[in-house]
Amino acid sequence: MSNIGSWMQTVGAQWLLVGQDAALVTLVQTASSLPVVLLALPSGVLADRYDRRKVLLAAQFAMLAISTVLTVLAFADELTPGLLLGLTFLLGCGTALMGPAWQAIQPELVERSQLGQAAALGAVNMNLARALGPAVGGAVVAAAGAGWVFAFNAASYLGIAAVLTLWKRPPTQAPTAEGEKLLTAMHAGRRYVWYAPGVRRVLLRTVLFIPGGAALWSLLPLVASRSLGLGSGGYGLLLGAVGVGAVGGAFVLPAVRRVLGVNGTLAAGSLVFAGVLAVLATARIPWLAVVVLLPAGLAWIGVLSTLNVALQARLPGWVRARGLAVYLLVFQGGQALAAPVWGALADGLGLTVSLLAGSGLLLAGAVSVRRWPLHGTDAIDPTLSDHWPVPPLVFEPGPADGPVLVSVVYRVDAGNRAAFADCMDDVARSRRRTGALTWGLYQDGNDPERFIENYLVASWSEHLAQHHGRLTATDRRYEERARHLLVKGTAPEVTHAFDAAAGPAAPGPEETADAMNKSG
Repeated sequence: MSNIGSWMQTVGAQWLLVGQDAALVTLVQTASSLPVVLLALPSGVLADRYDRRKVLLAAQFAMLAISTVLTVLAFADELTPGLLLGLTFLLGCGTALMGPAWQAIQPELVERSQLGQAAALGAVNMNLARALGPAVGGAVVAAAGAGWVFAFNAASYLGIAAVLTLWKRPPTQAPTAEGEKLLTAMHAGRRYVWYAPGVRRVLLRTVLFIPGGAALWSLLPLVASRSLGLGSGGYGLLLGAVGVGAVGGAFVLPAVRRVLGVNGTLAAGSLVFAGVLAVLATARIPWLAVVVLLPAGLAWIGVLSTLNVALQARLPGWVRARGLAVYLLVFQGGQALAAPVWGALADGLGLTVSLLAGSGLLLAGAVSVRRWPLHGTDAIDPTLSDHWPVPPLVFEPGPADGPVLVSVVYRVDAGNRAAFADCMDDVARSRRRTGALTWGLYQDGNDPERFIENYLVASWSEHLAQHHGRLTATDRRYEERARHLLVKGTAPEVTHAFDAAAGPAAPGPEETADAMNKSG
């Protein structure tokens, strides 16, 4: 119901501006999407650090208040284009706060093996709303005015709030470094994404699809009014056709993925979407536009659900919301930046040229799948693994003490040295994802069998977070693969060193003896 309300509001907002410049119409989408660009990462930090249920409730009540103001202004006939776009922007801020937490709770609700089905079910939800919301919204706007669609949207937030209140979420807390600040936590999320090649590839595929795909959502109101001569009800019918296609696509998507595979689904989705834009560029018959928009829904759900599942399968719990926030940043940011470009292009060169340009971008994205495919997830296990022992120090550092230099000494046979260095590339990315600021592997010039791994962590609490909350089963497998190449009967030797000028004070003899007795 809430998604139906959101689509009804989109129709109402865009239709109030259809008589204005094309760029102003497309700014509705920009106003909705731009807050994600600004707030996605802070929202991801909040969703990783605090109860995600409470974060979601706060977002719902904030959007309820904003929608109520929008409704009152609409009924009072005081809703200027500036106020409409400003309040739409504030609603987008609520969506930005909600987005990472909403995505991150999916693995709390279903098993990892069911994430694909869960994503498809979520897509059915969204696209049922896409099918019903615009059609109902267009009819309501034509019959009674935009104020009523805004009122329905305001009321719909109460339903989400009720469901969240009734949800008995198990008490969970994402492991974080003690005393971690907002900027530090944001940097940790950015660092994880940067050193996770599979995550970066999902983001790349998103970048190669969204700008071209945004042409449809940005320009469809203009296609309805200028090319097809339709009113608000006709525009709702066009959006409804996309939604119907997506709902039907959810049922055939598993079979499509079995036949085409993940990357084939991405390429086919881009090709279909490109074809739809090309047809809309020349179509002047309403029923033809409705028919061609049906496969657009299938293509949209196929690409986005594939990307979403690929990302969910790679992210561990401690950074899941932040990783998804980066994805939402790329997804919504791409739409926010592309929308005014398509509007300006439509005003300057015409609607047909704009739609054909979007089609060309999507064709290029489809061709690029062979060059930059998604990596498989079969070898990825994001389950947390607490396999590092407690560091046997003779004194207890404070949480903020640091930086900490961790050194690991390995002994490697001559025949295994090249393979060991290759395996340590994966270990290096693991260290950096989980907190290392710098990393290096060195071979002793006096003892070629001796390899030394050094990495620097910002603080003691950050290193303890590595020990007890950030490593995954995949990280453990990388370490074990490297250790299998060591000299038989040897084990790595680990030391922890602190900045001599800023680190903890050295303990006295009695403290040292007591600490050594406690550590056995």
